[in-house]
Amino acid sequence: MTSPSIARRSAASALPGSWWWGFVPFVLVSIVHVAALAADADALAAPTKLALMPLLAVAVFWGGRGSTWGTPFALLFTAIALSWLGDGAATFFPFAPTLPMMLLCFGLAHLCYIWLFWRRLAVRRLPAWSIVYALWWGVLVAVLWPFLGALAIAVAVYGLVLGGTAAAASRCHPLIVWGGAFFLSSDTILAFRLFMPDAMPDWTSPAVMFTYCLGQGLIAAGVIVATRSGKVATE
Repeated sequence: MTSPSIARRSAASALPGSWWWGFVPFVLVSIVHVAALAADADALAAPTKLALMPLLAVAVFWGGRGSTWGTPFALLFTAIALSWLGDGAATFFPFAPTLPMMLLCFGLAHLCYIWLFWRRLAVRRLPAWSIVYALWWGVLVAVLWPFLGALAIAVAVYGLVLGGTAAAASRCHPLIVWGGAFFLSSDTILAFRLFMPDAMPDWTSPAVMFTYCLGQGLIAAGVIVATRSGKVATE
């Protein structure tokens, strides 16, 4: 009988040593994009933003090559595609209000992530410390509520989904745990920039995208590592 440690090493060997190379273009364009935001270079920031998620999809394709491309990768690719639509809501849906379309696209992306983390990649029970995400939601809604207007309910629901993603991520590989936390940080900063702009300094604009790119990148990397190492639920 093969010991658990040998079995784990055998499973982990399915992850090629070059799996992370595909992330290099995504990382480089992320750096350029964040720098462009910091320098107010809108002509560079706009196209690099729309390039982020396609490059992340390429990174996932590279890291997952040779695998069976099952449900975890399908959910990840779907979440990345929906995130791309959310990033470019103003470009892709010029006929609709930008913010509601952005919330819709990212909300659907987060539902994919929740399904992926909770049903497919969870390796532990919900940790006690994840209660911080419920507290985060309560504080965020309480502080922003007077400023939300007609979007109050939509933002509150989106916050529940976003917090749910971070909580579900806490059950997974450490890369996914941190990815969920950074994604949450990004949308938190963005929420205050959108609804309480006078309270947010200029540097928070690049901070939104820095934490967003870091969060999405860590999630994608974590899904690749967890899936290729055999840490996937079978039911």
